[in-house]
Amino acid sequence: MQMIQVDHLTKDYGFGRGVFDVSFGVEQGEVFGFLGPNGAGKTTTIRHIMGFSKPQEGMITVQGKESWKYSAPIQRQLGYLPGEIAFPVNMTGSQFIDHMANLRGLSDRRMTNYLLKKFELEPDGDLKRMSLGMKRKLAIVTAFMHDPEILVLDEPTSGLDPIMQERFIEFILEEKERGRTILLSSHIFSEVDATCDRIAIIKDGILVSTIVADTLRHNEDKVFKVEFDNEMEYQKFVCSTSLKLNAKRPGQNQVKVMIKDENIHQFFDEMSCYRLKFISEIKFTLEDYFMNFYDRKKSVEEGKEGMLYGLY
Repeated sequence: MQMIQVDHLTKDYGFGRGVFDVSFGVEQGEVFGFLGPNGAGKTTTIRHIMGFSKPQEGMITVQGKESWKYSAPIQRQLGYLPGEIAFPVNMTGSQFIDHMANLRGLSDRRMTNYLLKKFELEPDGDLKRMSLGMKRKLAIVTAFMHDPEILVLDEPTSGLDPIMQERFIEFILEEKERGRTILLSSHIFSEVDATCDRIAIIKDGILVSTIVADTLRHNEDKVFKVEFDNEMEYQKFVCSTSLKLNAKRPGQNQVKVMIKDENIHQFFDEMSCYRLKFISEIKFTLEDYFMNFYDRKKSVEEGKEGMLYGLY
């Protein structure tokens, strides 16, 4: 069952800004990564999911309800963590928690207390004197204090220190184990890679790729970096090999070679015929895959690295 469905969403602000014909769905119990740089259209899409903005074209539904038409009940049901947070200045953190609990009709504070302890937040101080990191922790607590089934997170770790970023990833993995549905919008590769089942990449308001995360983690193509003992060995290999070379660096007597899993033994048999300084595997990462869409002009000319895989 799709808990969130974005169907041909378009919102054109002019001058190439906005989102254009964006479509994707988030399944029940799935962590869906929404990856892109600042200004790519992530927040615009989320604002439409939340019902804050009305689409020019297309439709968004949350649990089968149109987000614009049923924005109020949808917002009560899910947990939303915005990228930019703003609090009233005339409250303490504890007062704000109480205020949000009253708005939600929340009497059971077990989840609230769990979150306060997990993120080491003492909420008694004045909101206007809180650091950005403290405010982000408070936003996390109030977004998830009602234990929602659906979580919508827009740059959730912005302002958190590295320890709390790791703590937040732990929390997302816990919620995933509990069967929660999570949309995680971010430009931080590590948190997307650590948590997500599927990942969509948005560029200039257009969805350019959607991929199952395990396809990247268990890719059948491998890339090896090889340095030969001398120029003669390097030239002999380059002139005779039938292997696919992703990059050649004659000044360093180095090559990068892409190999299918089933051809690994053949590769090492061939390399045993040459004198080498080293050979090492280059792990393909989510960042590599992402950068394929942001630097397509790289070539395999000498001294330049080509795109590693044709996954898109």
